[in-house]
Amino acid sequence: MQKPVYVIGTFDTKGDELFYAASRVVAAGGAAITVDVSTTPSSANCDITADVVATFHPQGKSAVLGLTDRGAAVSAMAEALTQFLQSRKNIGAVLGLGGSGNTAIVTTAMRALPVGLPKIMVSTLASGNVAPFVGPSDIMMMHAVADVAGLNDITRVVVGNAAHAAAGMALNKVPRHKKSKPAVGLTMFGVTTAAITQIRTQIESENECFVFHATGTGGQCFEKLIDSDFLSSAIDLTTTEVADHLFGGVLACTDDRFGSIIRKQIPYVGSVGAVDMINFAGRDTVPSKFSGRNFYEHNAFVTLMRTTPEENTVIGKWIAERLNQMQGQLRFLLPLQGVSAIDAPGKPFYDEVADAALFSAIRQNWRSATNRKLIEIDAHINDAAFAEAVVAAFNEIRN
Repeated sequence: MQKPVYVIGTFDTKGDELFYAASRVVAAGGAAITVDVSTTPSSANCDITADVVATFHPQGKSAVLGLTDRGAAVSAMAEALTQFLQSRKNIGAVLGLGGSGNTAIVTTAMRALPVGLPKIMVSTLASGNVAPFVGPSDIMMMHAVADVAGLNDITRVVVGNAAHAAAGMALNKVPRHKKSKPAVGLTMFGVTTAAITQIRTQIESENECFVFHATGTGGQCFEKLIDSDFLSSAIDLTTTEVADHLFGGVLACTDDRFGSIIRKQIPYVGSVGAVDMINFAGRDTVPSKFSGRNFYEHNAFVTLMRTTPEENTVIGKWIAERLNQMQGQLRFLLPLQGVSAIDAPGKPFYDEVADAALFSAIRQNWRSATNRKLIEIDAHINDAAFAEAVVAAFNEIRN
């Protein structure tokens, strides 16, 4: 059965443009469902009214409609739309168009949808920094050029092209390749490259390996693909983004780090790669409150700051508490001789006390269970012995 394009926007102010987009989807051979996300009263004759969408908010439609604070209303409608779209099983593609408010509403919901489901956002903001709207997802941002404020020779062409593109994607689903090997995601940083290279070499004959650079967005992409069922197991050796998240670095994860593993319960092998560092840009971008700390200038654009024993205690506790929520098969390995290439004897970040605080915090907060094992290896994270231990743990739990 043909799956329709969901044409979404604020019909109280963009009704003509949105109905035009829906008509172009149909003209291109597709089917369209119009969805109103207006936060003020709208009389538009949509397939799905704003009242219906608002009922999907956890606190009901009164938490969305009639609010006097526009910012609060936009955030509430975004949450309601997210829940609404996640409840639908017949989405062929999602097409949104509008200004800043509608872009915020629709892309929030788009980011919650699986990778691979077509998503196009025609926006007046699409020629600037679109990272906050796209995140780790596969959202296509299309610049509106002229404001979405009436149909004219420019908006008809831009909106029409977007509608035709959405219809084409909905009508021509890309078939998933039947894999002969299971897909495993691995997280890596420059200072854990040696470890991941050894591990990948040992497992790639039987697994399709996908490596993700732990740069904040990289970790989010890794987890987004797990949520989207593209990855069936994980070797999450490099959890450095947690340090940035907790202490203000620029390559931070979110509070949902490890969330996809918790939700999907896939086989998981993890470690504490590169949590000896917090990342900043150039040296002049480091907050003054950190003056006097141990810094390592990786290059002119990347400055690393060594984590302290106190910070490592917080990091270890945070990680352990997330690991304790995992119900799938889990092996977590501690490299007792160092967690990165510059955290080894004679290297700039070598600090036995700081590492000991990290390991102690994980041990103290770890909750034993039949599915979970905490494994300590008397080796550096980049040593061959550690790579072999990781591979052995992975082979023990993989499907």
